[in-house]
Amino acid sequence: MTTMFTLLEILEVPAPSVLQVVWFLLIAVLWIGFFFLEGFDFGVSMLYQLLSRKQPEERRVMVNSIGPTWDSNEVWLLTAGGATFAAFPGWYATLFSGLYLPLLLVLVGLIIRGISFEYRALNPSTSWKNTLDWCSSVGSFIVTLVFGVGFANFIIGIPTAAGPHGEPLVPPASEIFFQLFVRDGSPFPLLGGVMLVVLFIAHGAQFLNLKTEGIVLDKVQAFAPKAAWAAAVLVAAYVVWGNLVYPTGGNPYIEGVALATVARWAIGGVSVVCIAAAAVLTKRKPGVAFIATGLAVATLFIMTFVTMFGTLGFMQPETGPALNIVTASSSPLTLTLMTVFAGVLVPIVLLYIIWAYRQFLKRIGVDTLPPEEVPTPAPALAVA
Repeated sequence: MTTMFTLLEILEVPAPSVLQVVWFLLIAVLWIGFFFLEGFDFGVSMLYQLLSRKQPEERRVMVNSIGPTWDSNEVWLLTAGGATFAAFPGWYATLFSGLYLPLLLVLVGLIIRGISFEYRALNPSTSWKNTLDWCSSVGSFIVTLVFGVGFANFIIGIPTAAGPHGEPLVPPASEIFFQLFVRDGSPFPLLGGVMLVVLFIAHGAQFLNLKTEGIVLDKVQAFAPKAAWAAAVLVAAYVVWGNLVYPTGGNPYIEGVALATVARWAIGGVSVVCIAAAAVLTKRKPGVAFIATGLAVATLFIMTFVTMFGTLGFMQPETGPALNIVTASSSPLTLTLMTVFAGVLVPIVLLYIIWAYRQFLKRIGVDTLPPEEVPTPAPALAVA
């Protein structure tokens, strides 16, 4: 740590405090937890249309496999956003002001996905359920694609400029929205979006491999290895392209730091190996295969946050102050208080999540699902 900070002084880059580094790491953990847990939720929702589009009972099995936990998994995203707002308000403000169109797409995707779960059982009509299942699939696809594109842009470095008061700003979303998908003629961000969609589908298939039985399990075990191999190819392309073409993303915090380069290649390589291992172990070791796809997701985003360290995924403006881990941070007192509360509450939340998942370990299938309840309409009000 001391060596890195000495190098930062040579590069005239402000060295972060210990608490600033701690909170950057905690926010990274929250994002990785979200992608690990909600990743298989998104994958299962997209698999509705790939595995059981015309079999409503099989889709019901898939819906029930994630039904008890999907909403708690989204809490990780809310917590990551809240922690960013409290620990790095400059980071939060720049993200939400400059990238409001992509974030609006994420919000719309999460809304229609939530509606699909909450309203699915309120009408016994097959067409009703089919429509809401499509909402869940489309919402999951939108959110996954946008996050994949967004984090690929963080590897490249999102450009900033000086605002009217010298503050760093991202150009208006209306000007850069389509550029986020293809940066300077490079489709690398689009590759990131497609890669994450396929990776989450593979992750969701491995979750169903743990949670289902009967005809659904047979379909999943035939599909999961193919999805995992496809994800392995895309992840490998993403890692190689990102590390060769964007080795630092213009990040002065990791320029010239050999350890950062080695770490990016090594962590990206682990991600590829894990997803390939999942393809091989699907039938023989379903639990290990699921953990392997989860590790592939986690290591992929660890590689991303290594690149983002310091600059938070933004390029330095030509004029005005830079947006970085120091200038975007809250006061030391705020970070200290947050650390105390996090140290008390986070272990409790983790214990609850472990307990909740233990309650729903049993496999489910078409033959073991209870009869579907038909909602009873509310009695009509008497008219005087």
